[in-house]
Amino acid sequence: MLLWVAAGMLSLFMGSAMAANGTLGPGDVVRVGVYGMPDMTVETRVTPAGTITFPLIGQVQLNGLEIPVAERKIADMLEKGGFVKKPQVSILVTGLSSQQVSVLGAVLRPGRYPIEGRRTVLDMLALAGGMNTDGADSITLIRKRGTSVTKETLDIVAMMRSGELQRDVEMTADDIIYVERAPRFYIYGEVQRPGAFRLERQMTVLQALAVGGGLSQRGTERGMRIKRRDADGKLQVLDAKHDDLLQIDDIVYVKESLF
Repeated sequence: MLLWVAAGMLSLFMGSAMAANGTLGPGDVVRVGVYGMPDMTVETRVTPAGTITFPLIGQVQLNGLEIPVAERKIADMLEKGGFVKKPQVSILVTGLSSQQVSVLGAVLRPGRYPIEGRRTVLDMLALAGGMNTDGADSITLIRKRGTSVTKETLDIVAMMRSGELQRDVEMTADDIIYVERAPRFYIYGEVQRPGAFRLERQMTVLQALAVGGGLSQRGTERGMRIKRRDADGKLQVLDAKHDDLLQIDDIVYVKESLF
């Protein structure tokens, strides 16, 4: 939890510090001003067509422009129109709507989040509150580039444990992070707490028995079974040994003792 909080605070600081280099688009709210001319200051929203209306020069197309480029464009229009000599134009984004990433699935606060400056996968997960208790260790990253769509799986836990943060890729507008539900196994029969439980990495039958609260008064470790679907969906019933590794959706059955 501390990791997600720290990552969130760092990402917010970085976003504020770097917002001046963002790309403008429809829905963004901008405050545009000219140095020494307070009467020309305008706060407005970029239209769906990517334009704003500015005093003296009318409509200005800003869609897809980085902020420094947009500032120069407005300054050039003011100067070429003969309205202001050598104007110094500043643009401040007060509401960022065009550059957003969707964070969906098993997170605390699913939704769409703005890319303020440089944002990575971990930054966006932190903004969404991190994975909830049902979240898997891996996420799916879906990216759209024109007409092409790519899909990549990132093992977040392995990334953090190994320190391979080069895989913490930078996000761009309309990327989608999807956190799957953690894989599960099932245990029933003569155990204290039958039911469905999170399947941890390299989990053994004996560990599964412990998660189920151990044997009931009538249970026995002899003759335990694993029910498992093969690649064709056919149900297999396997003898279960203590050190056998469980697979996703395995069902562990604990028999009643005959004595």
